[in-house]
Amino acid sequence: MEGSPLAPADTHWWRDAAIYQIYVRSFADGDGDGTGDLAGVRARLPYLVQLGVDAIWFTPWYLSPLADGGYDVADYRAIDPAFGTLAEAEKLIAEARELGIRTIIDVVPNHVSDQHAWFKAALAAGSGSPERELFHFRPGRGENGEIPPNDWISEFGGTPWTRLDDGEWYLHLFATEQPDLNWAHPAVRREHEDVLRFWFERGVAGVRIDSAALLAKDPALPDFTAGRDPHPYVDLDELHDIYRSWRAIADEYDAIFVGEVWLPDTERFVRYLRPDELHTAFNFTFLACPWDADLLRTAIDETVAEHAPVGAPATWVLCNHDVTRTVTRYGREASGFDFAAKAFGTPTDTELGTRRARAAALLSLALPGAVYLYQGEELGLPEAEIPRDRIQDPMHFRSGGTDPGRDGCRVPLPWTADAPYAGFGSETEPWLPQPESWASYAADLQGTDPASMLALYREALRLRRTEQGFGDGPMSWLEAAPGVLSFARTDGLVCVVNLAEEPAELPAHTRVLLTSGPLDDGRLPRDTAAWLRS
Repeated sequence: MEGSPLAPADTHWWRDAAIYQIYVRSFADGDGDGTGDLAGVRARLPYLVQLGVDAIWFTPWYLSPLADGGYDVADYRAIDPAFGTLAEAEKLIAEARELGIRTIIDVVPNHVSDQHAWFKAALAAGSGSPERELFHFRPGRGENGEIPPNDWISEFGGTPWTRLDDGEWYLHLFATEQPDLNWAHPAVRREHEDVLRFWFERGVAGVRIDSAALLAKDPALPDFTAGRDPHPYVDLDELHDIYRSWRAIADEYDAIFVGEVWLPDTERFVRYLRPDELHTAFNFTFLACPWDADLLRTAIDETVAEHAPVGAPATWVLCNHDVTRTVTRYGREASGFDFAAKAFGTPTDTELGTRRARAAALLSLALPGAVYLYQGEELGLPEAEIPRDRIQDPMHFRSGGTDPGRDGCRVPLPWTADAPYAGFGSETEPWLPQPESWASYAADLQGTDPASMLALYREALRLRRTEQGFGDGPMSWLEAAPGVLSFARTDGLVCVVNLAEEPAELPAHTRVLLTSGPLDDGRLPRDTAAWLRS
């Protein structure tokens, strides 16, 4: 199936795009070595065209030791050999564009790999050197410097400080192998601006900014005090000057940014979306929300309201490479998401979770703004429980083995039911083990089943693209029974989602466009959604 080349003048595509997240290592294996790669992605571009997405977002594909799934970058201008080459990335960007699909890449500005040339030079240069000024090196506290420089806690647990043989400590908010950069240093800013230009010149249409609110640090690196304002390293005002300089570069190329901004304060969050800063930011309130009508309505209202003052579109996300997959999360008693609540062996009703995930798909695709779809979500994949001896995620190890980590949502995709390892590559075992049941979710089986999750997503994305009323624009709530979400978009489009125990009456309509499951004598069953024309 062929797509259509992109129209150069369509500069507002990002306001209501459907964007598909690719975790390269687990998408498709083109060379048969058990690891996903760019060759695999290029071979599957027709699948993405048929699915109906507007853009693909790649998690980091750069040269990396993979201590944290590629978020430990050793060279921003090189593709990791496990995935391919820079020339192949350039071909992929161009081929996708010819098919009507834009490319968004990940940039990780808070830290680099400990194998990055800058950090290796800093280690070699020693204490007090200019090379160490690019990072956060400090002497320790205590009689012999044996106590870390401050009391901060790593995002992965434990202290974010590692001591070197020369006695100095260096800061890493994430894994030990991910030293934080010093964004007060002009060379750090220049380097990242050059990296942006490097990729925009190669046709990249956008950049997702990892940990976007963490770059700037209080230069004193003080101890953390609860309630301290400002926080010593989250959401410092200096960040906005950084992103204004980035926005000026992006505007030269008609490129866009999406920020990973986890902030509870709405007023602080929306500052990142001012017209001269980031275009969009991920909506984690909606992603983490339990399957509850009142809570979802509140999350939607808050999201729309906080974006309105700056005219930015919302983004709707059900899961990603860090989060328990939607089918599993919605099949649990606690159906929201919280990193701290992840545990081995949590009871899950997969049938219930699948029904809810189908309804949530129609809900998210009907809301105003852009939507992000994580690979495998369109197949209804559940979270995989990885054997403990196969887990690779550093979150698991830094938790002392209590946190199952994020590998369960990163298992390689099933493409062909009757092929070895469900057609992910060849007969080489994938880098993470697939559950035995994975073949039943294979794309080739679902592609011929009109009742499958894949068929639902394909039709929903087709309608979203061709029918009036979807995407960017206003929405208004309609009267509905308790436990039912019902809202109107423009041109008579209505979305209804029933989260109540009993079937719900549909509002007056002239046509049913799509439902996430069969109707019950014209009524909408529990955990089912419908798109209507009034």
